[in-house]
Amino acid sequence: MKLYEFTLKFTLPDAKQNADAYIAALADAGCDDALIGIGQPGRIALQFSREANSAFAAITSAIKDVKAAIPQAVLTEATPDLVGLSDIADLLGFSRQNMRKLMLNHSQSFPAPLHSGSSSIWHLAKVLNWFSQQQNKAIAPEITEVAQVTMQVNIARALSELQPDTRQEFMQIQQELAQYR
Repeated sequence: MKLYEFTLKFTLPDAKQNADAYIAALADAGCDDALIGIGQPGRIALQFSREANSAFAAITSAIKDVKAAIPQAVLTEATPDLVGLSDIADLLGFSRQNMRKLMLNHSQSFPAPLHSGSSSIWHLAKVLNWFSQQQNKAIAPEITEVAQVTMQVNIARALSELQPDTRQEFMQIQQELAQYR
């Protein structure tokens, strides 16, 4: 068993109900390994430190536990996933300036951002993979594994929000693009 650290954010079924009412139910459902944040009305965030055989098992069991306590809760985000340069630098022990320099000096191989602009963002899993393969930087396997699973959870969540016909078209496009990799 390994310890996996991640955060799950949910929208609550009734934004007017006090989120404190859910805390006991979450503990009873197995979320006693999470710090619970209830600062934003209608939202709840759970920062887990969960032991499991894999990051996938840890994250999916945590989602199931939250849904058992609050069946109508809607998962809005799993983290760590989407990160900016400062986030990456903090995680890897670099300065933001050094991180930016690495990105610019390796622009051909550094992962393309998910969003470019004044605040570009990347999937953490892709950046960690790049560091591991291109820079020979040792990264704790639990961090890489969690980043990979949270990315997949967030992508699956976004896909589930598509209309069925749009989702089908998207899957066909993905299959066509896969042959060019």
